[in-house]
Amino acid sequence: MKFLISMHINPAVLESLTEAEMAAIGDGHGRFIEGLKESGELITTQALVDPSQAVVVSVRNGQPVVSDGPFLEAKEYLGGFYLVDCADRARAIELAAQIPDAAIEGLGVEVRQVMFADGVLEA
Repeated sequence: MKFLISMHINPAVLESLTEAEMAAIGDGHGRFIEGLKESGELITTQALVDPSQAVVVSVRNGQPVVSDGPFLEAKEYLGGFYLVDCADRARAIELAAQIPDAAIEGLGVEVRQVMFADGVLEA
């Protein structure tokens, strides 16, 4: 079964961390990625830039319109994700709990099962 494990970032929380705490998060992600590779459960992982570097695309009168906003009003934003293929939801939750962000109050780790991929309904 495929699951998207997404990490939701709160900039205020990150800014309150020490350099050592930030380094520990990075090291923890490195170990987590290596473990997923060894177990064969990692499909892909990506980290995203903060929303200040994003654009919003909409289509008006058949033409794309690109703007710097409006963005959703939120303190948190999607910071990155892991796409994993594991036995079941319980295993996906077990994996999510290993992500360093899950241990930091104010940061969120969400687990969602993939419903379909490449037009094929996932079982």
